[in-house]
Amino acid sequence: MEGLKTIAILELLTGVGLILFWIGFFTIGLAPKNPPKGYMEYEHSFPLPDGLLSILLLAAGILLLLNNPLGSHLSLIGAGALLFLGVLDFSFNIQNGVYKISKSDLILNAFLNIWCVGFGIAIAVLIG
Repeated sequence: MEGLKTIAILELLTGVGLILFWIGFFTIGLAPKNPPKGYMEYEHSFPLPDGLLSILLLAAGILLLLNNPLGSHLSLIGAGALLFLGVLDFSFNIQNGVYKISKSDLILNAFLNIWCVGFGIAIAVLIG
């Protein structure tokens, strides 16, 4: 039960974190100053799916905290989405030199990619 509570809290934080990332992206300029070709088009395709992922993770986290079995099912769906997101972003970033733009871009993007893949795997292993 303690493991599920930890996952639930991390799902809530991840869901809120995704929302805050996009607020920051569109307001304070989290995009690189000199992005590679196609970067903005690529990034602009993500607010809708990331928004849906945020809602999914928030619902899963709340339901897990309420001991509702649907929380586990939604968590597994979220795990798959996180894995896909993390690997897709990693693939784009490595192919387009995003990690090489600046130290801050490396740190931010690597953290996000590692978090998505690592947390997705953790959810799948601990709940599945």
